[in-house]
Amino acid sequence: MSLRDAILELARERAPDKTICPSDAARAVGGESWRDLMDDAREAARELARAGEVEISQKGQVLDPDATWRGPIRIRAK
Repeated sequence: MSLRDAILELARERAPDKTICPSDAARAVGGESWRDLMDDAREAARELARAGEVEISQKGQVLDPDATWRGPIRIRAK
């Protein structure tokens, strides 16, 4: 399973107002090596947000996938 697929599957399994962490997808794909996939998981989330499939948020605010941001994020299916 790809990170993109994992993000979509996990986000869609949640209630519409619930979110996932990129680490959820990294863990699903990478097992014990999930930490090595975190940058890739965040980038996959950006790509999905650009495509309109998910929203990325931080502290309740929806983020622009093309903006520069740091820190913990959450992902919600659209």
